[in-house]
Amino acid sequence: MKVIRLEVGNLRANCYIVYSKETLEGAVIDPGGNAQDIINVIRRENIKIVAIINTHGHADHIGDNDRIMEHTGAPILIHKDDANMLISAQGNLSMYIGNNLICKAADRLLTDGEIIQVGEMKFQVIHTPGHTPGGICIKANDVVFSGDTLFEQSVGRSDFPGGSHPQLIKSIKEKLLILPDATKILPGHGSETTIGNERYNNPFIQ
Repeated sequence: MKVIRLEVGNLRANCYIVYSKETLEGAVIDPGGNAQDIINVIRRENIKIVAIINTHGHADHIGDNDRIMEHTGAPILIHKDDANMLISAQGNLSMYIGNNLICKAADRLLTDGEIIQVGEMKFQVIHTPGHTPGGICIKANDVVFSGDTLFEQSVGRSDFPGGSHPQLIKSIKEKLLILPDATKILPGHGSETTIGNERYNNPFIQ
């Protein structure tokens, strides 16, 4: 499995292009902006994108869903509890920053524990509400794409509509901290970290 990270959009969200080096089948996680940069990587690496996965429904993570879907033909996947955010500028918060983003509706609604098959790779959906009701992390082997749930020595905001700080901390402790310390965390913003680093050094979850 190969992972390419791009910082996209005004809020510098992390978009991940994940693909098999053997089959070249892959997924785009959180195409929040800079669609042409994402497309350039897909073309350069000759990747067949089979899924576009949103870790949650905020505008900085879904902003270029439609352009990537139009280029690749891949379906849009999001947790069922955030599905309405794709089609609501109020729900995805874009109306508050003046761009009124409305995306196409999701092609597949995800639930906790299900597997997204990407070529021979299996991505497990981990429902981690707290930042948004339908926030998810995506586990692939010993890597977790944590969206805006868990960051390097920080956690996601919970003061947006649908957010809950107690629920967020519960999600992290019960769904993520049960994983081995060596598990790599690739967050929705900022630098990568590990479960062990966060277990022992993150001031929000001590």
